[in-house]
Amino acid sequence: MKGKLTLLFLMLSTWLVAQETSGSFTLDDCVEYALKNSVDAKNALLDEQIATARVKETVGIGLPQVSGSVSVQQSPTQPRFFTQYTAGGGSFFITDEQASQMGLSDGDVVALRNIFQLKGAGDANLSINQMIFNGSYFVGLQASKAYKELSVKNSNQTSEDIVMSVSKAYYNLLIAREQLSLVNANLNRLDTLYRNTLAMYENGFAEKIDADRLKVTLNNLKVNRENIENLNDLSMRLLKFQMNFPFDEELTIGGSLEDEAMQKVELPEAENWDYSNRPDYQVLQANYELQKLNIKNKYAEAIPMISAFANLGYSTQSPNFGGLFATNTDFEDQNGVGPDKWYGYSTLGLSLKWNMFTGLQRNYQIQQEKLSLSKIENGFEVLERSIELDIKRAQDNLDNALSRLEVQKENAELAEYIFNISQIKYQEGVGSNLEVIEADTSLKEAQTNYFSALYDAIIAQLELKKALGILYN
Repeated sequence: MKGKLTLLFLMLSTWLVAQETSGSFTLDDCVEYALKNSVDAKNALLDEQIATARVKETVGIGLPQVSGSVSVQQSPTQPRFFTQYTAGGGSFFITDEQASQMGLSDGDVVALRNIFQLKGAGDANLSINQMIFNGSYFVGLQASKAYKELSVKNSNQTSEDIVMSVSKAYYNLLIAREQLSLVNANLNRLDTLYRNTLAMYENGFAEKIDADRLKVTLNNLKVNRENIENLNDLSMRLLKFQMNFPFDEELTIGGSLEDEAMQKVELPEAENWDYSNRPDYQVLQANYELQKLNIKNKYAEAIPMISAFANLGYSTQSPNFGGLFATNTDFEDQNGVGPDKWYGYSTLGLSLKWNMFTGLQRNYQIQQEKLSLSKIENGFEVLERSIELDIKRAQDNLDNALSRLEVQKENAELAEYIFNISQIKYQEGVGSNLEVIEADTSLKEAQTNYFSALYDAIIAQLELKKALGILYN
């Protein structure tokens, strides 16, 4: 393969010459621009940033959780509380004398006015909760980092697709540009031959049909040039589209197929290559690690969770709403009796939560997660076989493409030689005009076949690099 690639490089060097200009875009420049500006690349970068933020969000769960609230309220109609009258002094709120006056009997239920709460109430509260131990939290930290790694792998896979799309569009443009250059050269050559033949006819050394045949061929070639010019414009727009480059701005492409296509062929040795070179394999590996953490998290849910909490606040009550913001009485707080102002309160404690039995739900959840892990393991086997097939197919395609290119290059050289000989014979009067036209048709067909084979060889090389996981580093 290395010998064929060297041969291809030599063939390209005989046909193409780089036209580097200041400010022009090489393939690397186009790829770099696309990786920064294409919508897919931007979205992949945003996914990475989202994953980074999610990691920090998960870390924040283990930090103190502080919340506060302030409320004031007025209850124009308060709910009553109910009690049962017990004769003989057994009722705390109703004396026997009051019961007699109201006509109550022993055991009667009485609805009393709310004497424990005033109509106006205010509360300012600060709640603090600090997780001390939670097995799921520590697994979640690992999972968040694995999730971030997955986003990076997905981003790499997206970047590889962008490199592939931009490379194909770039080489397609170079092919169209070189085809246009050859068509212009053929057109100039055929135009010169037509003018010479027309002069020979005017001087009686050629027939009019000879000039007419060349005129028809010349007209067809002009139409072909127009088609290739349109193809060149379309190829440029396709490249701009893949790069997300503004359509209304000028894009100058530098370099040549010689410089850009075959200069960087560095295929790795078999012993130095493994499946993890492929971005899609790396994505599957990241998903595998995430699934293992899912199983670990299910086990962690069976471990008790411990946290500390504190509630700190101030509260007050008043017969009316305005009294919440003023102190109507003025005396010293004595033996737990004080004026109507805001009083502080606090609660401190530890909390332990343990899901000791969940109706075997957790066991079946773990079973499901393990089965999902087995599916991913099966996915490795399928992907590895697919990668091996991709590599073999890409190698065969490149070998076949290089062989076809070698034949088409030889055919193009022979067709050009035959055309030159036919032209000389015709000008010397020992050849026919029809022979020149047939040679020109064969030359154009051979050149078209050559560039088609050249493009196929370049794409086959890209496909092999992608199959090996070395297209985008």
